[in-house]
Amino acid sequence: MSEHSDVVSHTHQPGWFDLVSVMIEGMIANAGKEEAEAFLHSMGDSLAARYPLPEARTVQDLEREFNLQLARFNWGFVQLQPQDAAILLKHYALPAGDNALEAANWQSALAAVLAGLYSGWLRAQGGGAAVAVVLELNDGHTLHYRY
Repeated sequence: MSEHSDVVSHTHQPGWFDLVSVMIEGMIANAGKEEAEAFLHSMGDSLAARYPLPEARTVQDLEREFNLQLARFNWGFVQLQPQDAAILLKHYALPAGDNALEAANWQSALAAVLAGLYSGWLRAQGGGAAVAVVLELNDGHTLHYRY
């Protein structure tokens, strides 16, 4: 994945990060962090349905399709690592927030959306509805999920 090895800085249309930041702050303030993250996970799942991926025959095909869509959103990229009974998903180059929202809250919100997005895409590829995409690590730069 050499084309994605460097973190790329993306520009964003003014106002969008402000709106998203205000919405995330409002969700956390009104519903609490746990409920806000559950809602954002659900929104990621809905986004997966809105942007379906073609059927992938291999893990490499699936990774390519994930990354084509993530590139469209300017949301970084993911590397998939198959294991015995799981797939590790390592998401890199998260879009930076607008600095108005606390960085940890921004990253947690994106992590929840991405978990929902990956869950929806994997389920659409034939994955079980009961199998969850679980965030195992958020170091502020990379998100590690297990499916």
